[in-house]
Amino acid sequence: MKRQIFTSCLIAGTVLLQTISSDIFAQPVADTVAVKNDQTDDSKPKAHSFYAGAGYGSNMVYLGTTMSQDHSFGFTSLTYGLMDKLYLSATGYTVSGFSPFLAFYTLGLNFSHTFNSWFDISLNLSRYNVSQKLRDTLFSNFTYAHATLGFDWKILYTQLSLGGLISDGSQFYLQARNSRYFETPSFARGKAFFSFDPYVNLLFGTMVTIKTIDGTTTTLSPGYRPWKRSSQGSSTTYSENFGLMEADFGLPVDFAYDFFTLELTPGYIVPLYSDTGTTGMKGFLFMASVFFRIL
Repeated sequence: MKRQIFTSCLIAGTVLLQTISSDIFAQPVADTVAVKNDQTDDSKPKAHSFYAGAGYGSNMVYLGTTMSQDHSFGFTSLTYGLMDKLYLSATGYTVSGFSPFLAFYTLGLNFSHTFNSWFDISLNLSRYNVSQKLRDTLFSNFTYAHATLGFDWKILYTQLSLGGLISDGSQFYLQARNSRYFETPSFARGKAFFSFDPYVNLLFGTMVTIKTIDGTTTTLSPGYRPWKRSSQGSSTTYSENFGLMEADFGLPVDFAYDFFTLELTPGYIVPLYSDTGTTGMKGFLFMASVFFRIL
């Protein structure tokens, strides 16, 4: 399919994928930093490819929580690709207002395969390691694995992703993303074009409801940041349920020219649980990134 995005496994936010993301998920980064294929659909897959990237984001929201604690962040990444199907990635992140400079890093493995013009799959495994000094402030180390099915309906492109988070406690997530990719005619001797990929993403996961004796009810997403759970007693009760956690909207705009791609991703996120402390975030997000094909 014309709309090929090969993910470097970093999330991301999706960023983001988030939100970021331009990506497998609509997290502004998070998840996932995307690497575009060459401009032509009929080009043969490269046996080996190598990419470098860097970027900035206003906040890294991923899997229902903010990894950067509502602070802006920067990143640099390296990605190796094999036959345009298997990608190995390493990314380092810095978060404004926190030290050390390398706040955390991610290692990722991603496999993608297109069966025909309307169906594709991808498998992803990511490891997130945070600096020892920041584990009580940002988040705890965790591993996230997910499988994604992609359906190209021509009018819409739908991705269904089922993932599992492994840290102090295992959790499952389901994401449903609908987008509509389109691009301008090429120019600059056929080497450049603009593309747009507006999306709507829904995130489902485990939420914790806390009820106190005075009638106060709080619902939060524990995510991968350990939340303080006191012993359940007569004054406080805890319950867990799987449901809709978050809605994300975004409009990634890409400028691709020969060996590099510049991407700007404005987005908006709406958590569907009560925002307690730094477990969630609502409002406008922005991410800018550039990727270079070295090989």
